[in-house]
Amino acid sequence: MTTSIMLFAAGKGTRMGDLVKDRPKPMVSVAGQMLLDHALQFTQLPEIGRRVINTHHHSEVLRNHLRNYDDILISDETDMLRETGGGLKKALPLLGGSPVLTMNTDAVWCGPNPVQQVLGAWQDHMEALLLLVPQSQAFGHKGKGDFDLDVDGRLIRAPGAIYTGIQMIRTEGLGTIAETAFSLNRLWDQIASRNGLYGTIYDGQWCDVGQPESIPIAESMLNV
Repeated sequence: MTTSIMLFAAGKGTRMGDLVKDRPKPMVSVAGQMLLDHALQFTQLPEIGRRVINTHHHSEVLRNHLRNYDDILISDETDMLRETGGGLKKALPLLGGSPVLTMNTDAVWCGPNPVQQVLGAWQDHMEALLLLVPQSQAFGHKGKGDFDLDVDGRLIRAPGAIYTGIQMIRTEGLGTIAETAFSLNRLWDQIASRNGLYGTIYDGQWCDVGQPESIPIAESMLNV
């Protein structure tokens, strides 16, 4: 199966402070490499037919960087922030058919390719498959966890495993949401009501790089 991937890069990243005064958060460097490039390295797979990135904050700086890639399409959100659900909805004409992959660009990974793991775990009866990590394998994250898995791998909202920001999801339900800006949680709730929301546990380590103090934590996890 060939699919598309949407990489979310439009947020302001205000918790990064001065690090984003002249660049978007995905261009903050960790271990000598921009966060966006950390993410993109996992998307160079034969199963991925196209890559789409949304832009808002310091859009031109990001566009200039992306000229190094000749196969990436831009979903322009400079007019307004749409959040994850609204951003995905706007990008649908660029992404093509459903299901699609989505990936946040404010984390780093240590272990097997997380995108490949989601592709390998996907099954046709699923409406969404979220990649989770146990709290013991998560770094730089201050939350209490997001989901538990039942015996069939379906997700239950609870302070358990942490959502890592990578998923495969069927997008048809986006058409039932009228708002322009909204969280993907809206679509997840729809899918969960039909027992179609599933999870899989990542086999490595993950670090949330949402604030400056997370950068050395991420670099330590990467052993640099």
